[in-house]
Amino acid sequence: MPTENKSWKRKTALFLLSQNISIFGSSVTGYAIIWYITLKTSSGVYMTMATLASMLPQMFVTLWGGVFADRHNRKWIIMLSDGFIALSTLALACAWMAGAQSISLLLLVSVIRSIGSGLQSPAVGALYPQIVPASGLARVNGINQTLSSILLLLSPAVGGAILGGFGMEWAFLLDVVTAALAIVVMACLKVEKVQRTEAPESALAELKIGLSFVARQRLLRSVMTGVGVCFFLMTPAACLTNILVARTYGTEVWRLTANELAWTLGNLGGGIYVAIHGDFKQKIRAASIGLAGFALCVALLSAAGSFWVYLGVMAVSGVFMPIISSSLTVLIQTHVAPEMMGRVFSILQIIMSGAMPAAMMVFGPLADIVSIELLLLVTGVLLAAYAAFFWRTTEEPPPPPQTENK
Repeated sequence: MPTENKSWKRKTALFLLSQNISIFGSSVTGYAIIWYITLKTSSGVYMTMATLASMLPQMFVTLWGGVFADRHNRKWIIMLSDGFIALSTLALACAWMAGAQSISLLLLVSVIRSIGSGLQSPAVGALYPQIVPASGLARVNGINQTLSSILLLLSPAVGGAILGGFGMEWAFLLDVVTAALAIVVMACLKVEKVQRTEAPESALAELKIGLSFVARQRLLRSVMTGVGVCFFLMTPAACLTNILVARTYGTEVWRLTANELAWTLGNLGGGIYVAIHGDFKQKIRAASIGLAGFALCVALLSAAGSFWVYLGVMAVSGVFMPIISSSLTVLIQTHVAPEMMGRVFSILQIIMSGAMPAAMMVFGPLADIVSIELLLLVTGVLLAAYAAFFWRTTEEPPPPPQTENK
């Protein structure tokens, strides 16, 4: 037993290290792109285009990514996707240094990077329960949230420093280097392909099987619907607050950086809490309470008045996100068979990546007509109402049997 315990912990440490190195570089590049567009245009329409470019391709590709994650070795899917994203970013850096600096080029490369993420995301979500025992999933998710928050705490500052002092191309090159390091670390992780009981079928047939599986499961239907509704209503808080800061408080880069740092500090605190106390027995209840707390903060952002009060509320809102995401992620990871995990996470990813572009097609143009504060107030109230509805209508499943992973 001690050897088995040491084995899965070593695998988990390597996987967390690889993923967070990759996340850091991607975050720096993501912030640089969003801030460049924000500072150049300060437009809700352009922000809508950026959101669509970064999420819509991922939505279409991720279903097939889930099929591949259940058919092939998930480790290699993650490594190849990282390499694909790194090559596209390297090409962007070269073009930028050659003088081809345009928002259209940023949007094009965002589309390419989104395709790579769509192939990778289901494999990442499905790999955790493959190497971590069910009893450790909640804390591992909490540790991952904490590590991600620490790096995301650094990445806005790094992104702002690079954008302000060196130029966009250096943010792109940093992403290429971190992707290469992540691939090297991931190569050290030994993960076998999941053994399946059913005979392999065509990719389209397996895709249909995954969709049918989710449709038949009442718990999965409820969680998927809840995620879709919440991501739709969370979109103004996630995608329009940089524009709110620029319009209301000032266009200095440090303000945009402070906005992201406040959110990430809150995420860090929430991630630490989940890592220590996050094995919630009633995960539906925990997710609902977390969503209600987040909703209240979103509504309060609309009436902050002072930039420093705004930052404080933003930080508190970030605390609730690890509670929501960890509760629902572990719920899926512990109640879905390993051979279906990739497809279930691909459907979850499609809902998440599809809800926000759909929402931005509504809220982005509205942000140029009405105040963003009003959008935050309305969506905050609706999120609070849905949190109560989700809690009352979603049945808490029994705990899964405990197993040990080698």
